[in-house]
Amino acid sequence: MAQWTSAVGAAQLARLLTSQQDRPAGPGSRRPPAYRALADGIRLLVLEGRVPVAARLPAERELALALSVSRTTVAAAYEALRAEGFLESRRGAGSWTAVPAGNPLPARGLEPLPPEALGSMIDLGCAALPAPEPWLTRAVQGALEELPPYAHTHGDYPAGLPALRAMIAERYTARGIPTMPEQIMVTTGAMGAIDAICHLFGGRGERIAVESPSYANILQLMREAGARLVPVAMADGLAGWDMDRWRQVLRDAAPRIAYVVADFHNPTGALADEDQRRRLVEAARSAGTVLVADETMNELWLDDDVDMPRPVCGFDPAGSTVITVGSASKAFWAGMRIGWVRAAPDVVRSLVAARAYADLGTPVLEQLAVNWLFSTGGWEQAVELRRGQARGNRDDLVAALRRELPDWEYTVPRGGLTLWVRAGGLSGSRLAEAGERVGLRVPSGPRFGVDGAFEGYVRLPFTVGGAVADEAAARLAAAARIVRSGGTAGGEGPRTFVA
Repeated sequence: MAQWTSAVGAAQLARLLTSQQDRPAGPGSRRPPAYRALADGIRLLVLEGRVPVAARLPAERELALALSVSRTTVAAAYEALRAEGFLESRRGAGSWTAVPAGNPLPARGLEPLPPEALGSMIDLGCAALPAPEPWLTRAVQGALEELPPYAHTHGDYPAGLPALRAMIAERYTARGIPTMPEQIMVTTGAMGAIDAICHLFGGRGERIAVESPSYANILQLMREAGARLVPVAMADGLAGWDMDRWRQVLRDAAPRIAYVVADFHNPTGALADEDQRRRLVEAARSAGTVLVADETMNELWLDDDVDMPRPVCGFDPAGSTVITVGSASKAFWAGMRIGWVRAAPDVVRSLVAARAYADLGTPVLEQLAVNWLFSTGGWEQAVELRRGQARGNRDDLVAALRRELPDWEYTVPRGGLTLWVRAGGLSGSRLAEAGERVGLRVPSGPRFGVDGAFEGYVRLPFTVGGAVADEAAARLAAAARIVRSGGTAGGEGPRTFVA
């Protein structure tokens, strides 16, 4: 019986492999034999999770034709992968990907490392900061005081606690966007909100337009839902959206949904201006596309003179085009899994009705904690503390990068939690792999793209500062040396680091 559970076509595998090629080697640089380069490329795709474990690979002849190499090269690469435990084969069943015994399965998202692994590994994989104390403790204590009346109920509130829905609606109204509680549904984080929206509007095989690059975990969520992702390139630097491209995609592809991050975009940090927001809403309305605006970063401006534009939903007064997603997880703490949807009342009713077959509702105690923060002014003070942490980390990280890797390219964003970095012509996937060897976890660019894009990039979050930022940059430079030397640099290894 075959051991593979999915298959990768020759053309698809060739595209993925081509995307991770480095720039031409300089004088004196060593190039591995063609079979070795091919084996390394496939191994990286498996370790990155972009080719699943137990995926059947193309036959040798098919892949050789797609790559314009000899069949002998492909055969030698497959044999090397079998010897290393990354490929298994059986006569009549073909060859399929595997991971060697003792190796962890590749992460498909950017989940954080367990706390016990942080002594020797600096984790730049997750853009999340520690809780802004004492506000977390105070919020939980306040929630416990409010809990007794709710404990006498069944505890299921599919649309969210009425008090929290009213408070979120009031906050939108204070921002100049009149909102009723009936337009709010509380969810389990922003991921829960977008998952519910995709299942209501998307459906398997539906097109979803996404920024390119975009948030890796959302892209994976949409892939798991069976969506056909249509990438739309961002403008250069921090210029926001390329509106000519958006109009073309919305007109020609007619996606059912478009997902955007207008406020300090993840991963680039771009902030879309008011004109871009207005024009995108108009284009989506004309195309009949539901525009999902993720504003989980909208309170994380880091420079005092940033002039925040109106929310995307402010350009959709009828409420027929834009669905807004918010969350406490980025601005406050990732462990506070409270998100929300703002949409037309009929959309909220449909989302609530569908929730009966998903998670039924969001934890009451956490909703009470967020409501306490909103109603006491604790939220504003906690977010101000969060901005100060992120601002200091951003400045420390940028200074360390300029010192250790002066040829790497990036534009420093004025808000958000991430820096999008062009890695000096090196492969992001190879940097991520080498980083693990020197005690640094960093996500490569292709995690944020569609079908192998952004191989020359890495994303660096503003989660470490001071001496830890210096050490992170030093380890990243060590990983770059390993990649430049073809993976043979000696003396590089993880060091235990105590902040």
